[in-house]
Amino acid sequence: MARRLGQVDERKSEAILDAAAALFADKGLQAKMDEIAKLAGVSKQTVYNRFASKLEIAQALASKRVEDIVAPLRGAGDPQTVLETLALTLLNRVCSGDKVGSMRGVALVSVEAPEIAHAIYEAGPRRSLRELGAWLAEQTRLGRMSVADPEEAAEMFAGLVLGHGHLRAMLDVPQLDADKRAGRAREAARIFMAAHPPTTAAKTS
Repeated sequence: MARRLGQVDERKSEAILDAAAALFADKGLQAKMDEIAKLAGVSKQTVYNRFASKLEIAQALASKRVEDIVAPLRGAGDPQTVLETLALTLLNRVCSGDKVGSMRGVALVSVEAPEIAHAIYEAGPRRSLRELGAWLAEQTRLGRMSVADPEEAAEMFAGLVLGHGHLRAMLDVPQLDADKRAGRAREAARIFMAAHPPTTAAKTS
């Protein structure tokens, strides 16, 4: 019974976050909690029971996005394969037609409430860079790559992968199609590995 109730609560939280993402993309912080509740199909009190404010909702959305993006870092595989999977996941999150609204939502929030935009950045993009940096440091420790500054390299990898992806999303201009995203992911991983090759010991082991 408790498990079933937990699943119901999780579905309600997911519905609230999905509704908030759609409304934030359209209205920024002008979106009201009762609008979020209505779109999610729950009561306004249910929204407040799970998220005390729009800031908490925005942070939860950013955190959920990060979990999806960095999931490949927790799997097995050689570094180039992991980086290619990560790159494709990132491109799909930013460049897919049904995802671009979230970037415009963040842009709207940044104008209205810079402190919330900062919190979103810390919970989302900044955290993903830290996780990638930690993974790069571990790969370097194992001799599978040679990265002098993992955090700096993490940001450079994200830029290599996305190119103008964020800008296209905010301006709502045509994005890379699925085939080009896959090609971009492969090439970004190849270039990055060429710049940070395994150590000699790792190559010969």
